[in-house]
Amino acid sequence: MRIIALMLCLLLPFNAQAQTTGQPSGTINVTDDAAQDAAIATRIRDIMGELEGFEDITVSVSSGIVTLRGHTLDAPTSQRLNDLAGRVEGVVAIENEVTETTDVVQRLNPAVERFKARGHQIIAFLPLAMIALSLLILIVWFGFFIARRQQPWNRLAPNAFIADIYRQVLRLVFVIGGLVVALDILNATALLSGILGAAGIVGLAIGFAVRDTVENFIASIMLSIRQPFRPNDTVEIEGDTGKVIRLTSRATILLSFDGNHIRIPNSTVFKSRIVNFSRNAERRFTLELSVAPEADLAHAQSLALSTLEGLPFVLSTPEASVWIESVGDSWVNMGMAAWINQNDTSIVLARSEAIRLVQSAYDTAGVSAKVPAYRVLHEGMAPLERASETAPKPEYEGPDVPPIAAQDVDAREDKQLSQIIDQERAGEHVDLLRENADQE
Repeated sequence: MRIIALMLCLLLPFNAQAQTTGQPSGTINVTDDAAQDAAIATRIRDIMGELEGFEDITVSVSSGIVTLRGHTLDAPTSQRLNDLAGRVEGVVAIENEVTETTDVVQRLNPAVERFKARGHQIIAFLPLAMIALSLLILIVWFGFFIARRQQPWNRLAPNAFIADIYRQVLRLVFVIGGLVVALDILNATALLSGILGAAGIVGLAIGFAVRDTVENFIASIMLSIRQPFRPNDTVEIEGDTGKVIRLTSRATILLSFDGNHIRIPNSTVFKSRIVNFSRNAERRFTLELSVAPEADLAHAQSLALSTLEGLPFVLSTPEASVWIESVGDSWVNMGMAAWINQNDTSIVLARSEAIRLVQSAYDTAGVSAKVPAYRVLHEGMAPLERASETAPKPEYEGPDVPPIAAQDVDAREDKQLSQIIDQERAGEHVDLLRENADQE
């Protein structure tokens, strides 16, 4: 019982507040006039008769106290009765006993009426909406028509990829312009700022989500403009070497010398060190051979240089060169370099032939490094004479060795790979490279 009494005490302030909400204020008249009560009731009924939602409300007035009974659709409508009755002169207090109706038909009728009203509004609005839609379609179609034309976009852009970007930007401009015109006809231009704001937020979120894709796309644009290589160029990118097949909007495609396709993302290509072996026709190859430490090194240099210069595929300009690279335990390493025209000569075969012929010249002249021999001396044995001290030293006189004919070093493999690349490029593929493009 104590708990119930405590709960009633807690609820009394809230009930008192509910009863006083919306109550009239002012001085209360000391006289009790029945005619005035009737006039107050009549006035309140007349007011509610002009408003919707108060058809089931009854009004009674006694000594200036207004009692309201009945049903309304919702609580806010019931609360409005206090505001209306409290504004009538002579009202002392208001007893609002109105409750929300539970009748399904009465609850659904307002919604049905609203749907009907909106349907009539849509029908009345339809001709204007059709005009706005027609203008939107016309403007967008005109923009797409201009974007589909080859000129002036192909003339303004450095390549087809940039021209397509120009076309996409033009289409977007005409779509936004069509929306502005259509919304202006409908007197709803304020909606455009909301659409653009939402599109900006969505675009920002998508940009963070596909950051790598966006970076790759921007790299494709920069590579298509700069074009650091052309089709069929031999390049090295991130340790991968091969001939360039094509540059797409996402990756650079190479054909390795093993016949494999190498696909490198353009973002990686743009940030990497690119070695283009095909930019200059002249290309240098190097090799290293050993001679005996007791050999005449100047003569060995001259012999190697004359051999390299005598090769038919070695260019006279730039000149070949020979130098002493390093000294080992039983040999001296000679470094050599020569230049070829890589468009006609295979650098692999040229280097192979140079090694073969120079080594042959060294062997014939007797200056090649011998295989090192090691002797083990036991305690008590007499030391043997060094073989190098008893071995006769070669004598060099005049031109040393009759020249040996060089084998064919034609760049057949490169030409065959180029034919394969030409066949692949002949298909219908998107390619951002041009044969005559300016290179950086």
